[in-house]
Amino acid sequence: MSAAEHADRTTRQGAANDPIVDWEGFDFETREVHAGEYPDANNGLRVPPIALSAGYVFEDFDDQVERFSGVPDRSGAGAFFGDDEATPGPIYSRQGNPTNAVAEERLASLEGGVSAVAVSSGQAAISSALFALAKGGDHIVSTASIYGGTRILFGRSFARFGIEVDYVWDIDDDAEWERAIRPSTKAIYTESIPNPRNDIVDMRRVAEVAARYNLPLVVDNTVGTPALIRPFEHGADIVVHSTTKFLTGHGAAVGGAIVDGGTFDWEAAERAGRSFPLITAAPRPGLRSMLDRFGPGAYARATREAVVNDIGPSLSPFNGFLLHQGMETLSLRMERHVETSVEIASWLAEQPEVECVDYAGLPGHPLYGLAVRDYGAPAEDAAEGAAAGTGSVFGVTVRGGREGARAFFDGLRIFSRMTGIGDTRSMVLHPCTSTHATFPVEIKERLGIGEGLLRLSIGLESAEDLIADLRAALDRVD
Repeated sequence: MSAAEHADRTTRQGAANDPIVDWEGFDFETREVHAGEYPDANNGLRVPPIALSAGYVFEDFDDQVERFSGVPDRSGAGAFFGDDEATPGPIYSRQGNPTNAVAEERLASLEGGVSAVAVSSGQAAISSALFALAKGGDHIVSTASIYGGTRILFGRSFARFGIEVDYVWDIDDDAEWERAIRPSTKAIYTESIPNPRNDIVDMRRVAEVAARYNLPLVVDNTVGTPALIRPFEHGADIVVHSTTKFLTGHGAAVGGAIVDGGTFDWEAAERAGRSFPLITAAPRPGLRSMLDRFGPGAYARATREAVVNDIGPSLSPFNGFLLHQGMETLSLRMERHVETSVEIASWLAEQPEVECVDYAGLPGHPLYGLAVRDYGAPAEDAAEGAAAGTGSVFGVTVRGGREGARAFFDGLRIFSRMTGIGDTRSMVLHPCTSTHATFPVEIKERLGIGEGLLRLSIGLESAEDLIADLRAALDRVD
């Protein structure tokens, strides 16, 4: 940014000594530190405080009536929820909280969306995002390679609620999409970097299909994070996260988030026969629809008021505080995660005990070209065979099947043997007997979840120390 551009940007924000509150247009590294902050009028606190309050005081009788009627806020408290003055004032922390609002606004800024809603977990984010679109009798289409826990969520709880989910295995096959999508389909779901096999998705291709059928594209960007890829730039409409992972970064707080891109044409979808009543219909007589009141942010507001508020997966303000603190260092951490992952994946691929490494950023991987296109490897580096950084969660298959995996798993001492990814600590899991244990054998085989596959999540430790730990564990494999 030039000095003139910086001067113009800050001048628009007020007097020279006024704090900046609108971070639009600033670089990613600046926004991850500052976006969502608000001046503390009580004590001049530099770090936004943890607002441990279940509810909010009404100014008077009429203020209470107005907030419950959805009338634009006149108290100023609605500004904490990342929306403009047209936002109704807050009622209860089940809908939102000032601490969580800092994290919401920061994440929306980093992803390039218009608004975000923080919730209690990644599973809550997926559920809430899709419940705002689909009801009993409706249908969702997902790409086949997604996190095992999400497939279980779809096959168990969503089925109990009467929402069916079908899977597309070959995203380039128009006939398969045609067979999968129905008149009752309400969304297409995918992951930017699928867990556990790092078989990255061509989001542009999936977005083309979604647009053709007037469907919103929902992308789980937990493993990618906006530091590596921003799905809205590839045609997505809604982004979800398990903020427990890389966004928070230290494994100490469970959380989730839904980000509204603000670009989906809900009216065009209605004209095409796809109904989204929570967004386009008036909730009660005398009150306009979410779309009429909130425009590009209508989906996020509908999710907050009609799903999160009703079902109640609210995020603890303490965990919201840890989330916005974690995002301050996101780009630095992801750079280290990726640098170490590329080094370790390259090393593992050369070891005799390793049958294969599922890391799309390695030259020779079938998806390497897509990795170079979407994950930032410069063209000149790609020509020299440099790896592209597709996150730090990937699979490695050791020889010897389950017994080989057992020997390797038990031989690791720095890697934590546990469920989880995206921590500062490196972790290992055996998907076949954990996240995918209940899957039929034929589905496991089709997904590439073999007995010898282990999922690695590479942390922030020394690459040399991690390689030494992996080497010692591989020495146990017959």
